Amino acid sequence: MASQDILINWAPQETRVAVVENGAVQELHIERALERGLVGNVYLGKVARVLPGMQSAFVDIGLDRAAFLHVADLNPAGNGPRGETPPPIERQIFEGQTLTVQVIKDPIGTKGARLSAQVSIAGRMLVFLPHDKHIGISQKIGPAEAREQLRARMQALVGEQPGGFILRTNAEEATDAELADDIAYLRKTWGLIRERAQQQPPGTLLHQDLSLAERVLRDLANDATHAIRIDSGLQYDKLKAFGETYMPRSAAKLELYRGERPIFDLFGIEDEIVRALARKVELKSGGTLVIDQTEAMTTIDVNTGGFVGARNFEDTVFKTNLEAAGAIARQLRLRNLGGMVIVDFIDMAREEHQQAVLAEFRKQLARDRTRTTVSGFSALGLVELTRKRTRESLAHMLCEPCPTCQGRGQVKTARSVCYDILREILREARQFDPKEFRIVATAAVVEMFLDEESVHLAGLSEFIGKPISLATEPSMNPEQYDIVLL
Repeated sequence: MASQDILINWAPQETRVAVVENGAVQELHIERALERGLVGNVYLGKVARVLPGMQSAFVDIGLDRAAFLHVADLNPAGNGPRGETPPPIERQIFEGQTLTVQVIKDPIGTKGARLSAQVSIAGRMLVFLPHDKHIGISQKIGPAEAREQLRARMQALVGEQPGGFILRTNAEEATDAELADDIAYLRKTWGLIRERAQQQPPGTLLHQDLSLAERVLRDLANDATHAIRIDSGLQYDKLKAFGETYMPRSAAKLELYRGERPIFDLFGIEDEIVRALARKVELKSGGTLVIDQTEAMTTIDVNTGGFVGARNFEDTVFKTNLEAAGAIARQLRLRNLGGMVIVDFIDMAREEHQQAVLAEFRKQLARDRTRTTVSGFSALGLVELTRKRTRESLAHMLCEPCPTCQGRGQVKTARSVCYDILREILREARQFDPKEFRIVATAAVVEMFLDEESVHLAGLSEFIGKPISLATEPSMNPEQYDIVLL
């Protein structure tokens, strides 16, 4: 297992976390005070609308947009047998009804939050399922015999009390006393949630998930973690107290960073963030990745670039694709790209090369904390995969569409704008009768009219029988112009 360091850069307005393995940044997490994620939060919601045709409902939880609840995320009355088809949503809930719901997916773009009525509360070693009697074990705990022993211990601790539990990976070596403490904490938390739900109006936040810094101790730190460094003395004290109460093993790795250089300069993380926002990613071999994020999917194109080190072209392609497999998996984590992803590896003639690249790709993706599903090569030589999307990507969090090109990534040439202006003047000359037309545009457009397009401008002036003057406006974007009638 690779050695891991976790760096926490804290400021009142923003918390940033970088997971570094062997000197290379593998994950970036950002939480802003005014834009804190909602996943894990429990609300008292009010059903605003039931949609039988979609077997879903819109629920008002006090946000700008109503949240979405699907019938599959409702808790069937009576907790019927697993696998049994639940009754239609219109027979389970009605408009105006209040529900205790949990956010399972943040609002993304124009979509509201995704909800579940099957609340789960995460602790240090356990996840409590108030509406279930199931005892689940993390797939990373093994072998089967140890899993069954752990299940039996949990059954004895839980007894006949309501609710189920899922044992997290760090519960594998926990004592009965530690498990009992976690059970008591989670039951107490659920009791407080139910108490607030009876006292508060709909739209109230009943329970908020941990902050990003606290989730580092709960979710990101593991046996491979060498140190967790934070650059704020105040937050270090708070995190230390929290960790010693709930996650003592993780808290033992916590360190206060006192260096003069900013903590994110230690491993070039600021530069890594800049590169994670770029369209093109350079590979060590000279090859490149071109990453385009659209509304529907993300496409990744692999190119050989300047890689010519192998003996023949087949070997060049194979080695570039192998390197790209690891680089793509890392970029998915860094950029937090979710939804459908299409990868266009360089075409490989040999079947064994394709299978080797696919095996390497799956191996690298297995390191991802977020669930991914990968298909094989399609008939067109593309690899399709899906990565669970629970929050905004890094680019959507840190950037906004360019006000000049409106997110297209390109603008019209000066010549194209000139021709748009000539057509607009001709159109207005047929409707109005001014003494003169004045073109107000960028310097590039004005220079084009004075030089290469001067003949066409003079010809139009002669055709409409009106003089046309030019004026430069530096504040305009390349596609903007104005035609003033004088």
